[in-house]
Amino acid sequence: MSDVTRSSPTRSARAAARAVGDAACDPRPLDGQNALVTGSSGGIGAAIARSFARAGATVGITCHGDEDGARRVARGIETAGGRGIVIQVDVADEASVEAMFDTFAQEAGELDVLVANAGIQQDATLTDMTLGQWKAVIDTNLTGQFLCVREAVRRFDARTGELRSCARGRIVCMSSVHETIPWAGHVNYAASKGGILMMMKSVAQEVACRGIRVNAIAPGAIATDINAAARDTEEELQAMLKLIPYDRVGDPEDVANAALWLASDASDYVVGTTLYVDGGMSLYPSFRDGG
Repeated sequence: MSDVTRSSPTRSARAAARAVGDAACDPRPLDGQNALVTGSSGGIGAAIARSFARAGATVGITCHGDEDGARRVARGIETAGGRGIVIQVDVADEASVEAMFDTFAQEAGELDVLVANAGIQQDATLTDMTLGQWKAVIDTNLTGQFLCVREAVRRFDARTGELRSCARGRIVCMSSVHETIPWAGHVNYAASKGGILMMMKSVAQEVACRGIRVNAIAPGAIATDINAAARDTEEELQAMLKLIPYDRVGDPEDVANAALWLASDASDYVVGTTLYVDGGMSLYPSFRDGG
């Protein structure tokens, strides 16, 4: 048996961890754990950070430019009795990513969960899209997730302390319904999310034998600043709802609930899966009347 295989949690260790979780009956399924959430100064990332803190985790709240937003999220967590650590990072920069993990380890200890959430949009038609717009989105959304996931796996492999979960580590990649639904006028964004799909699955296949679980979430239309302009008027909102069979726009908390489940031992046998949180948008609703 290889050293890599031996580094996985044993069956008895997993059973013991599961028993601890069952005994808690789990209003706080991440109690005593450390979770790093990139892009968590607002929107979906902030909702995930707050959810993880309520579940008992010490949370790393990261930002690139919006430090005020990150500090507001941290203050809210601390007011509610949790602990949030604010860290600035450029996820597209290798040295910055490594420094983020180092800072979090110094402040909180060994990492248990990574949510690779940071992402941007820079929209244009194909013929108007500049190379700079293409690279900015790919560098942040796809290369940024690669750098964060790679460093998290390195940290999980190097763990020396007692495991606080059935798994050695858990990673949740933030994708989008546009990992499978083409999106004209957003080719850079759709390409980045399609890349996340195969990156996540390939990494999950590679590291599952080491006790590391990797999964993804693919949100649909979620009410955040990134799509606020598409909901400015009742007409625009109704046009968006035609794409959503469940007939409502999602809330950031809908995604946070899914992330908490994927990060907890309740999903311990879930590996390499994308969980769509989209009200049915990925069901191609234009075909519901026969196409």
